[in-house]
Amino acid sequence: MTATERIALALVWVLAIAAALFLMAPLLVTVAVSFGSSAVFTLPPPAWSTRWYERLWASRDLWPAVWTSLRVACLATALALVLGTLCAIAVVRGRFPGREALVTFLISPLMLPGLVVGIAMLQGFRAAGLRDVGVSLLIAHGVITLPYVVRTVVAALSLFDFTLIDAARTLGLSYPAAILRVLVPGLAPAFLTSGLFAFLASMDNYPISIFFTDAWTKTLPIQMLQYVEERPDPTVAAISALLILLAVAVLILGGRLVGLRRLAEV
Repeated sequence: MTATERIALALVWVLAIAAALFLMAPLLVTVAVSFGSSAVFTLPPPAWSTRWYERLWASRDLWPAVWTSLRVACLATALALVLGTLCAIAVVRGRFPGREALVTFLISPLMLPGLVVGIAMLQGFRAAGLRDVGVSLLIAHGVITLPYVVRTVVAALSLFDFTLIDAARTLGLSYPAAILRVLVPGLAPAFLTSGLFAFLASMDNYPISIFFTDAWTKTLPIQMLQYVEERPDPTVAAISALLILLAVAVLILGGRLVGLRRLAEV
């Protein structure tokens, strides 16, 4: 390796470390503030304390919002996995004009600002006479999580050998049984990856959820906004730190499950 190559390699590492620190700094600041004893956002904290986590545990408004977010995220992820997989199969296996346009339409909620999508769905639900908060919230979250499933499953299906299904049928399996025993296990990593991203996107969504909540049904991001408006203390930082922990735990679990799946295939 020449001197120029060593300098270039060192520069790449310096830039990579600087970029990682730049991206991680807000997360580290949030976690540090959540363990401070001060009632205001102070860094460095005057003393370390878990008082804000204790306040969260005793909060009566937080846990209904957490339960609502978890319930909506799980149901929306399941809905997106089913509908997204069916749409992906139709796009990959179907032979009809406008397939690329259909894929673009399915992933369009990721291309538009969340407020625009939220207002559009609010007007659409009103025109359709849909007034139920829970159903509206579930459908809205299903729409915003669907693109994650469609993009991931379409990519996985493009690499899948569909002759395996024909081989399974020649061995006596019916078509539905061949789908369940051959296609579904083959797409398990794609289902897991897209499901994790869809779940996290639903849990963290604010610009669309704000249009479909009321005084009795609030998701966690909406409740966090209310905390900021009513009492701007590090309670919000503690909630954010727990959400960071949830995201890290979900990604680690997903990586372990994908690794175990690959080991089982070997």
